[in-house]
Amino acid sequence: MTDELRAAALNCLTAADPDTKTAAVTALAAAVAAGRCAPAPDAVLREPDAIPGRPARPELVPPRLVGRRSMATLEGRAMLVHALAHIEFNAVNLALDALWRFAGMPERFYLDWLRVAHEEATHFQLLDAHLGTMGHRYGDFPAHDSLWEMAHKTRADILARIALVPRTLEARGLDAIPAVRAKLAQAGDAAGAAILDLILREEIGHVEIGNRWYGHLCRECGLDPEPTYDLLAARYAAPVPKGPFNLAARRQAGFSDAALERFAS
Repeated sequence: MTDELRAAALNCLTAADPDTKTAAVTALAAAVAAGRCAPAPDAVLREPDAIPGRPARPELVPPRLVGRRSMATLEGRAMLVHALAHIEFNAVNLALDALWRFAGMPERFYLDWLRVAHEEATHFQLLDAHLGTMGHRYGDFPAHDSLWEMAHKTRADILARIALVPRTLEARGLDAIPAVRAKLAQAGDAAGAAILDLILREEIGHVEIGNRWYGHLCRECGLDPEPTYDLLAARYAAPVPKGPFNLAARRQAGFSDAALERFAS
């Protein structure tokens, strides 16, 4: 493993096998914690031809073709858990991409996104193992690529990336997880519900990281966060968040009073 954090994160990002990728992220987090690896914020890194690394399956299809997920059958519940695992696998890649791609940021920026990548890797491992108890594995069902499509669109604009991925697409999980958790619990899947309890707690922290760095970048550029967000959302055709909103979780995640008023309206 390289002793430079951003280069090591790029190596993790290019790994295609989910087990290899998540194990590499865990090893990287341990190396940083032990003082064996530190970021080089100004290092120039060349982007590989094809990122992120991911397996041949699942098949990626438009969201409307992913399929229905009935809680009345084991297969339907497995499809739901698979969709959640796919979100977490994408979230690992998103955190790694933010970590390596954007040079010149404070060291804390890179350590924050390493924390996110490590926790998302754990979420994926938990969901994939749970999927195994249902007789399936990651890749068995189709999935969509909406999260990474936005990352690709914002690859040259750090302000847009932070505004529109953690603060918009990933923040939708704060709203969606309680309802999904209730469905699993009602279907008798206590283990799945417990995994979602953990994910919600940690996702609040991930969105808070996005909010904090968005505020930092806006202050550095002398920008007003709310109108700037509207401009970025329009420029990059970001989806409009739809309720119901988990306002308590969003407040914990650092959304401003102005943003919360928008969600409440």
